[in-house]
Amino acid sequence: MSDLAQIPVDADPHTVAEVILEQLRLWGVKRIYGVVGDSIFGLLDAIARQQAIQFIAVRHEQVAAMMASAEAKLTGGIGGCAAQMGPGLCNLLAGLGDASGDRVPVLAITGQVPLNKLGTHYKQYLNQQELLSPIAGYSTLLAHPDAVVDVLTCALGQSLAHGAVSHLSIPADLFSQATTVRPRPKMSVSRLVPDRETLQQAIQLLRSADRPMILAGTGARQAAESLAELAQSWGAGIALSYGSVGMLPDDHPHLLGGLGEGGNPLAAGVFVQADVVLAVGTSWWPEGYVPTGARIVQIDKRAANLGRGIPCEIGLACEAEAAIPLILAEMQEHSRETDWMRHVREVIQIWRQQNELEGREAGSPVPPPAIVRAIEQCAAENAIITLDTGDSTVWFLRNFRAKSQTVLLSRHWRTMGFGLPAALAAKISMPERQVIAVVGDGGLGMVLADLLTATQYGLPVVVVVFRNGSLQMERDKMVEKAYIPEGTIMRTPDFVHVAEACGWLAYRVESYAELADTLKRAFDSVSPVLVDVNTAPVAHPDFR
Repeated sequence: MSDLAQIPVDADPHTVAEVILEQLRLWGVKRIYGVVGDSIFGLLDAIARQQAIQFIAVRHEQVAAMMASAEAKLTGGIGGCAAQMGPGLCNLLAGLGDASGDRVPVLAITGQVPLNKLGTHYKQYLNQQELLSPIAGYSTLLAHPDAVVDVLTCALGQSLAHGAVSHLSIPADLFSQATTVRPRPKMSVSRLVPDRETLQQAIQLLRSADRPMILAGTGARQAAESLAELAQSWGAGIALSYGSVGMLPDDHPHLLGGLGEGGNPLAAGVFVQADVVLAVGTSWWPEGYVPTGARIVQIDKRAANLGRGIPCEIGLACEAEAAIPLILAEMQEHSRETDWMRHVREVIQIWRQQNELEGREAGSPVPPPAIVRAIEQCAAENAIITLDTGDSTVWFLRNFRAKSQTVLLSRHWRTMGFGLPAALAAKISMPERQVIAVVGDGGLGMVLADLLTATQYGLPVVVVVFRNGSLQMERDKMVEKAYIPEGTIMRTPDFVHVAEACGWLAYRVESYAELADTLKRAFDSVSPVLVDVNTAPVAHPDFR
């Protein structure tokens, strides 16, 4: 997408920067998000001289790291970002924290002062490894040209095997230096299958259940179909961990919906009664929403996640898609209609009726559930929907009735500003799919300059803004705790004019009557579109 002419080079890489790019290509990295800085000039020059890896220039390093994290979440591959040393790296931290919190593979490359200035008072110098230590699973300084393949493959391997952030700090003068080493093939990682003895123990525990429940997270997405079958055979209800909406269609007869903040408000009342829980692809166990005496089987492909937050009795370190069919095969004769399942279905039906009524609310300003319902009705079944963190997120999670959409959000880190960068990365990674960002006016304000990134790279995303002139969720939580909500009222720009100035189409919606038609026009556009919705400042039920 760059408008710069590609400069031909030798096919055989020979500088540090060229070897880095070829090694990244072999590991499936297609692009690097970042902001130009003088300590990475050598890397950028090498990028400009080849075609396999693209540099996506953004307006803020925070956005670059969030885009890398979103791409990793969506594709399962390694997301890449690059930045200037010092302040550039500091600006990456919000996005790298998101990748670390959600355990997705991201590689960050930052420049560093020249070799002969390490440890001095040279401008922008700091110990970058020390800064990254709470976030990165691997971070090192490249100190010699011939070490580049060793440290890079170590970083890539750590990221891919452990779902971790890796970081390379590279002195500015090393990028253009010659090296004698050559790239290595990508490491193959074997598929994790469950230990047979532990699996049988888990099945026996599951068979003992009278009130079984499944808690499914995003790590169970590849096993969603067999997990749904297991719920029917086992006679279990299904609750989704935070942000797992879209993993199963909302109309599945065993699906209670989201558990916890922003989810089905009735789900916790059922979940706390469970005597056996199968937790799959999640380490999320929110206080106040979960049973205290249940026996728990946890499945996660990363052994480090077992018992991390969830007090499990049996842990299976394997991929969900390897374990669930094996469990299902043993539970086929277990299927029965029980009082428990009748209770689960009754609660599901009550919530569906309540949710339907909430989505029918109309007016001006527009009630948040009505905005969510309009998005639901207009979105493609395979749309990618990215969420910011804030009031718009909890309303979406509460009221959106998914079919087979993919939802991306900042699950553990919960950083504001995630929605727009994630949408841009999603459209770059999967241009054939519809991409919708659902954001609040506060979160969008943090990354507003990167509306220009969508224009620069021709990314036809749709951004729906819940505009209520405040940090609504923070305001409601402060009021709930009897605090004065200082600092929560926000003056917002005219988002329509700002978007138009950035080359977007933009619409303002003042009432519910205008919403559906406006969204349909937006989703039909081949240009990026912003829809600014005058949103009623209604306190979310979880914060009343």
